[in-house]
Amino acid sequence: MTYETDQPDALPVRDWTSDWDWLDPQWGSNAIDIWNEVREKCPVAFTERYGRAYMPVTMEGVAQVARDTENYSSEWVSVARPDAPRSPAPPITSDPPDHTEHRRLLLPSFSPQKIAPMEEEMREFCRGLIANLGDRESADAAVDYAQHIPVHGICQLLGVPEDDADLFRDWIFRNFQLAPKDNEVRLQVQKEMDAYIAKLLEIRATEPEEDLLTLVTNAEINGEPAPWNIKLGYVKLMIIAGIDTTWSAIGSGLWHFGRHPEQRAMLAAADKDQMIWHTAVEEVLRYYAPVTMARKVLSDTEVAGCPVHAGEQMLVTFPAANHDPEAFENADEFQIDRARNRHVAFGLGIHRCLGSNLARLELTVALQEWIWALPDYELDTTRETEWANGQVRGPRVLPVRLNR
Repeated sequence: MTYETDQPDALPVRDWTSDWDWLDPQWGSNAIDIWNEVREKCPVAFTERYGRAYMPVTMEGVAQVARDTENYSSEWVSVARPDAPRSPAPPITSDPPDHTEHRRLLLPSFSPQKIAPMEEEMREFCRGLIANLGDRESADAAVDYAQHIPVHGICQLLGVPEDDADLFRDWIFRNFQLAPKDNEVRLQVQKEMDAYIAKLLEIRATEPEEDLLTLVTNAEINGEPAPWNIKLGYVKLMIIAGIDTTWSAIGSGLWHFGRHPEQRAMLAAADKDQMIWHTAVEEVLRYYAPVTMARKVLSDTEVAGCPVHAGEQMLVTFPAANHDPEAFENADEFQIDRARNRHVAFGLGIHRCLGSNLARLELTVALQEWIWALPDYELDTTRETEWANGQVRGPRVLPVRLNR
C-alpha cells in the first residue's frame, strides 16, 4: 500500500531540519540517511506540518525525553494533528502513577517464562510458511512470510482469531499511514476496533480461556474493575503494537541479509544457540529499529539546548539514537558480531517495550528458519522493495529470489 493525499502539507520535504514529515515517501527507504544528515546540522529538528513538533536525533536528546515523565506526557504517543482524537491504550499511553498498575497487570503475560514455551510451535509455523512456497523460484518475503509471524504470535498469546489477520493489517495501515493527517480515519479505526474487541471481551466474560483476553476481561486496577475503555485500550495496544513492529523488524532483517551473502553464510552455518545469532539479531534491532514514539510537551523546557513549549509534540526517535556515533562505535556500520550493543530499539525508561521478549523470539526464529531453509536467497533487484513510512518503518513488499 502507498500513502496518497491531496492535502497541501503533503508536498515533498526539502529541508529535514525544519520541515520533517515521517509520512514523506523519502522516509521509508531513507530514514537512516535523513537522521544522520539532520544530526550533522543540529541535534533537534522541527516541523509545522502537524502543528509544532520536534525530532531529537541524538542518544542524549532521545534519552532525555524518554526518561522525563514530568515535562513530557505519554498521553500522545503519535505525532498527529493538534486536534486529533486520542483514546487510551495503557500502559503505553499512561503516565505515573497510573502507569505502574497497568504495566503490573500485563507484564507477567510477556515474561521469559511465558514466552519461551512458544518457541517450538513458532518454528513449526515458520517452516509451514516456507513449505507453502512450494517450488517457486521467487517470493515476496514480506507478504508471504514476515507479515504472518507476529500475527500468529499475538493471536496465540492474546486469544484473538488468526483468521482476522487481514482486518488487523488494514487497521494497522490506516492507523499509521493515514490517521496522523486525517482525523476521520483515526475515528473510524477506533470505532471499528472498539466494536470488534467489545464482542470478544463479552464472549470471554461467559466463556473464559487461558489467554490474555480473559485476563483483560477480568482486569482490576487498585482492587476495582478496570474501566471499559481501558480494557478496550489494552487489547487495541496489543493488536496494533504487537504485529506491525515485529513484522517490520523481520522484513528489515531479511532485506539486509538478502544483500549480504557473506553474513548470511555465517548464519546459515551456525546452530541456533551460537553467539553469532545473538549478536546478529541485536544488530538488526539496533540498525533497523522500526519504532518511533511521541510525547506531549507538558511544560516549557529544552532538549539538547533547543527550547520547547507546553502543548507541542515530540517525536522520540529511538532508531535515530541507535545511529548516533557518540553512542556507538562505527554506528554507520552493520556489524554482525557487535559485542557492545546497548541499543534502544525497545525504548527507554518506564515505557520500555512490554513485548520485547516475544518480539525477540519471533525475530530470531523467523530469521533462523528462513536462512537455514533458503541459505542462497537474495534480493530480486528487478523489482522494488517498498517501505512503510511513519511510526513503524519496515519493508511491506520484499521481492526475493530463492536460488535453491
